[in-house]
Amino acid sequence: MNASQTIQEEHFEVVIGLEVHAQLLTNTKLFSGDPVAYGASPNTQISPVTLAHPGTLPMLNKKAVELAVRLGLACNSNITRSNYFARKNYFYPDLPKGYQISQHTIAVCQGGAITIQLDGKKHAVQLNRIHLEEDAGKSIHDIHPQSTAVDFNRAGVALVEIVTEPCIHSAGEAYAYLTELRKLVRYLEVCDGNMEEGSMRCDANISIRPAGSKMLGTRVEVKNLNSIRNVKKAIEAETTRMIAIVQSGQAIVQQTRSFDAVTQTTFALRSKEEANDYRYFPDPDLAPFSISETFLNQVKSSLPELPEERIARYMNELQLTEYDARLISDEKEFGDYFDQLIRHTENYKAAANWMIGPVRSWLNDNQVVITAFPIQPTGLAAVIALIEKGTLNFSIAASRLFPELLKTPGMVPEQLAVSLNLIQDADAGSIHSWVDEVLRNMPEKVLEFKKGKKGLIGLFVGEVKRVSKGKADPKLTTDILLKKLQQ
Repeated sequence: MNASQTIQEEHFEVVIGLEVHAQLLTNTKLFSGDPVAYGASPNTQISPVTLAHPGTLPMLNKKAVELAVRLGLACNSNITRSNYFARKNYFYPDLPKGYQISQHTIAVCQGGAITIQLDGKKHAVQLNRIHLEEDAGKSIHDIHPQSTAVDFNRAGVALVEIVTEPCIHSAGEAYAYLTELRKLVRYLEVCDGNMEEGSMRCDANISIRPAGSKMLGTRVEVKNLNSIRNVKKAIEAETTRMIAIVQSGQAIVQQTRSFDAVTQTTFALRSKEEANDYRYFPDPDLAPFSISETFLNQVKSSLPELPEERIARYMNELQLTEYDARLISDEKEFGDYFDQLIRHTENYKAAANWMIGPVRSWLNDNQVVITAFPIQPTGLAAVIALIEKGTLNFSIAASRLFPELLKTPGMVPEQLAVSLNLIQDADAGSIHSWVDEVLRNMPEKVLEFKKGKKGLIGLFVGEVKRVSKGKADPKLTTDILLKKLQQ
């Protein structure tokens, strides 16, 4: 994007509303007992109910309602007590009924907001609704050269659709919102948030208007975006396209588009449907359902500590910085491991440093999550205790003991350190001899230090560390060096 284009785009405001379909973590589908498992062989998780054979009747999955309400409560939505399902009529090969069962005029959760942090500032993204619906199947176009295959395994899977108001005004804001939403559904164990597997999918409704205007422009929907990064890129690409159309004097056409991640462009799929195109009407096979006060209180009592609550606890009770608290709280399981760790050590800052540093690095290098980390919290706490006692320094613990402990996680860290000859030498006599050797071998640097180049103390400490193979106590080494250099 060149400078003149950037200036021109400043005359426009982008308005974005996001619709996110999140697959609920239920064992069975929304209206049948058919199992739900990603990666199963095609058309193996179906029954006459899923396939809408004559005479079959749907039955509502209570767990799906519970999970939807759980998400709504976490977003401070109003929970609708009296609900019903509607039929959304349209034909597509992977829709076995010829309609989709969804909520239309009534949603189980109304309103609410999700707070995001962008450029150091907090901002609430307002929600319009969270409603329940079933998923469609999957059309597969690359198996047979001249025909499309259909897999109905996903048909009928329980979803919630989380719909924002048109209140997002940048691709970066959309990225932050989706990141926070994915974190929230994972904390709540409502959805696994895995966009690559299709369990969380996003549609972006995008329009532009002159800066300062309150009127909404013609809307374009970009469908089925399968990563948070692609949502951001698609919004950027479509915004640029729409501005170029307006600047050329043409009118934007309301339509549904898709995003090509390779070319970083959007392309048209079809003209955009309106709600009345779907001929919604209440599903006659499903009785309305009500949410009682007892049920609502049970769901409220089951809510876990939410990300912002965890961050506040780490900052207020453990005195961690907001930066550390957010990094540790980013994934629920990672924070859970940290909570177990601090049961065995009161050095909270050291515990945070180990989690953010060596532990996170190992997870990233091995492309695994914390549940695959082999060292138990008690073992990591024991390593922290060795450093606190002066038995090891952090550098040796991180670079030599930690890798060996990963290979033999069942070993007692102190015993392993002894077997590896890593125990720090606090004996002044040994350190004196290492210091003398270093100073004897570096006469020019000693002279520079005595002439005022005090920063060389780090070089001397490092050399003593090298000569002692990491066994010299750094604090005692520094004290002895200073005394000898001042003689």
